[in-house]
Amino acid sequence: MTPTPPLDDRITGSLIGAAVGDALGGPVEGYTPDQILERHGGRVTGIVGPWNGEEWRTARPIAPYHKGDGHVTDDTLMTHALIRVYEKVRDHLDAYAVADHLVPELISTPVWIPELEAEALPLQRIFLAEKWLVARIHYGHVDPREAGSGNIVNCGAAMYMAPVGLVNAAHPAAAYTEALDVAAPHQSSYGREAAGVFAAAVAAACAPGATPDSVVATALSLAKDGTRAAIEAVAEVASRHTDFESALVPLRKAVAPFDTVGTEYRAPGLGARRPSRLHAIEELPVALGMLLVGAGDYRRTVLGAVNYGRDCDSIATMAGALVGALAGESAIPSEWAKRVAEASRLDLHAPARALTVVAHEVFTRDTARRRAHESAFATLTTVR
Repeated sequence: MTPTPPLDDRITGSLIGAAVGDALGGPVEGYTPDQILERHGGRVTGIVGPWNGEEWRTARPIAPYHKGDGHVTDDTLMTHALIRVYEKVRDHLDAYAVADHLVPELISTPVWIPELEAEALPLQRIFLAEKWLVARIHYGHVDPREAGSGNIVNCGAAMYMAPVGLVNAAHPAAAYTEALDVAAPHQSSYGREAAGVFAAAVAAACAPGATPDSVVATALSLAKDGTRAAIEAVAEVASRHTDFESALVPLRKAVAPFDTVGTEYRAPGLGARRPSRLHAIEELPVALGMLLVGAGDYRRTVLGAVNYGRDCDSIATMAGALVGALAGESAIPSEWAKRVAEASRLDLHAPARALTVVAHEVFTRDTARRRAHESAFATLTTVR
């Protein structure tokens, strides 16, 4: 019988699994499965170099980022920044915690940026949808609970919500609610919904006895509107595949009706990334689909996400976080984790240790608050 991984192992596995998935997917982000196949002479089976080789500094549309060679992207940078916010607050987060702590992290605390091969402010690397946080909150002084309205709707908030799920380990409904609040300054509509559902899925993966099927079932129980419909459609297709190669095209066809970006990932149409109750981001449903296809095996799940192409660094980040939360650190190939840590100049274990301590503190506070409420309610309902 396989032992149940303890919380610290699940947190470590989830965060390292996410970072490794991010690094694996970075160099092929934006391309199709056929383009990836042609460029690499087969499917990507591990860490690869930049798409444009030594020309990465000037080759468009990727320049000036060194994607590949084990470098993590903004998905991991934002995840680690959110963990630092948890370290400061040491309790559940909300929209104001993002305004008070995450935004300053982005504009005032230099970190090593692997893709820039330099120490710089995270603001100098993150995408426009994340810079929105700075523009709206720091410069626009918008109410943090409403600041996400008007931003392009994408996976920008969902991609770094694993810590919310881990702090709420085995309590998906709480993770969903907290992530919706944390994502409010950043996203609206189905982008915000995806953040909540992804956090819930990570929390569900931490539950004793969790499986890929139970994780997806939990996601479906909480997801709303187009996000729920997209996950349902992708999961139905994924259930018929055990090999990612055969699943690549069917999964894309399943999610396509809900994805606003369209066939050409780098040339979205005028209706792309706009609020809607009928649509969903592509990344979360596909990550959950690959979790089913890979049956929770890290290599099969994450390599499926990577070779899917399109926004595959974020898909692989989410897929890696889910597998790591299910199975712990041992599920992740150690040679990949070692190379990513060295290439990115990151201690991948340090954020996990920090978040584990915070998760225990938050649980202790939650227990005290719950008992205080129980006592107060009992007093109020005692028959006199």
